[in-house]
Amino acid sequence: MVTRYEAAIDVESLTGIDMHVHLEVDSCGHKAMPQELFDASSKYFRAQERTPSVDRIAEIYRAHNMAAVLFTVDARTALGHEPNSIEDLVLGAARNNDVLIPFGSVDPRTGTEALENARRQAGELGVRGFKFHPSLQAFDPSNVSYYPLWAVLEELELPAIFHTGQNGMGAGLPGGRGIKLRYSNPMLLDDVAADFPGLTIIMAHPSVPWQEEAISIATHKANVFIDLSGWSPKYFPEPLVQAGRNILSRKLLFGTDFPLITPAKWLDAFDALPYTEEVRMAILKHNAARLLGLS
Repeated sequence: MVTRYEAAIDVESLTGIDMHVHLEVDSCGHKAMPQELFDASSKYFRAQERTPSVDRIAEIYRAHNMAAVLFTVDARTALGHEPNSIEDLVLGAARNNDVLIPFGSVDPRTGTEALENARRQAGELGVRGFKFHPSLQAFDPSNVSYYPLWAVLEELELPAIFHTGQNGMGAGLPGGRGIKLRYSNPMLLDDVAADFPGLTIIMAHPSVPWQEEAISIATHKANVFIDLSGWSPKYFPEPLVQAGRNILSRKLLFGTDFPLITPAKWLDAFDALPYTEEVRMAILKHNAARLLGLS
């Protein structure tokens, strides 16, 4: 029997909504990617609790009085490795629907199968959005061959998170294990945002070394947002910090990249940024609540 996710989140009581949390192992112990990529990213981020279960993630966010968007990445074609189970992820999120919000993922390189899978995950499982990692999945999101997938997501009225900028995946390995950074240039998403104005696009992470481009796109396109995951706020590029004080105050979204960065570590550094309480709460909660249709 398929479990369909239904949210039971009390937004008013939350202190924040983390838009970027990975589930990297399912209940059967299957990991989202090959072991060498796990090891390289752990070293890059100096991560400690690398593969927490769904219930452990829920426990952590409940303790912080926060909700979290939870996902994996389907990169089966590029990696030759099956992803961890979306069904299992949704089941765990449904079991913890007071704090967890499941996003789906499909491999764009599987063609019509990706379209069918996206519709199934949205309709049968109730996922609230989708996650893509163009470098890990080895595809150019602006290539028109992938436009049918963006059209489906636009029709479903579900947001899509795309990795942008520097990659921890493959970092320090010979050739970066073949992972190409150029697929994570945010300018590739400008084409998608222009051609699919009804599709909400979230550019994940400070987009180093393309931060100015990301700011420009999010300023220009009403349907584009930036999540602040993958970096401690103390290392945010200064233009990004300044944009958050004015033109992007309603476009920036709290995100950690947990389990690679913990909420406690991220929040401690965020407290030092020069934001008013109004902007701080917009970034931590209100912008995400509005984007996700929770408020």
